Amino acid sequence: MTGRVFLALGFALFIATGNAAPSIILQSTTSTQNSGLYDYLLPKFRQDAGIAVNVVAVGTGQAIKNAQNCDGDVLLVHARSAEEAFIAAGYGVERFDVMYNDFVIVGPPADPAGIRGLGNAVEGLGRISASGSIFLSRGDNSGTHKKELALWLQAGVKPEEVSGQWYRETGSGMGATLNVAVEMNGYTLTDRGTWISFGNKKDFQVLLEGDSQLFNQYGVMMVNPKRCNRVDAEAAQTFIDWLLSPRGQQAIAAYQLLGQPLFVPNAK
Repeated sequence: MTGRVFLALGFALFIATGNAAPSIILQSTTSTQNSGLYDYLLPKFRQDAGIAVNVVAVGTGQAIKNAQNCDGDVLLVHARSAEEAFIAAGYGVERFDVMYNDFVIVGPPADPAGIRGLGNAVEGLGRISASGSIFLSRGDNSGTHKKELALWLQAGVKPEEVSGQWYRETGSGMGATLNVAVEMNGYTLTDRGTWISFGNKKDFQVLLEGDSQLFNQYGVMMVNPKRCNRVDAEAAQTFIDWLLSPRGQQAIAAYQLLGQPLFVPNAK
């Protein structure tokens, strides 16, 4: 869909709602919000379509719960199995890949667990566990937390058995968890976008990256208007179509910080 069509549709929606610009609620993750992506992206969409997007940024698990409670029009998160379950249960209409980045493990330069340069995240977590080095978990059922727990399972480590010892849970978003990790000189798993935009790195470094298991896919879907009658299906679909269009995908690709892209568009 071209930018001209988006503008025309936005203007039509503007007229249809009695000269009040339409708006939608986007339930999404803290990683996309913390990265600054929405501050860059949403004004472009509003200019094209005349639709305001109000973001509720929480962990993926909470975003899905909010959407299930009909508190939103569109869901954009990064936990594919949970997203597919959301669709299968009838809470969403259809899921689309929109963009990806990756997870990395960051930590202090002294690297007490000796994970620097490893290409295997499971092995890295195993070394952190064996050394008793401090690891900070979000502990919030977010997409990042779900990925972390899946990796611990593969490493044969049960975090619940060492919680409060070397394994610490913040119950907070990615930015807050990174701050605690830096303060406690511990390791943590973070999405690359949040890490690039994080302003309190001090001497912390990316110590483990490049494992295919650290791939981080984001998906977008409309909340089912047949289940949630408050959903503005037309405006929600316009937003999804824009994200998946060449215009939206190019905007995602163009967003950079410190000369580095934070997300790679991959809509099909």
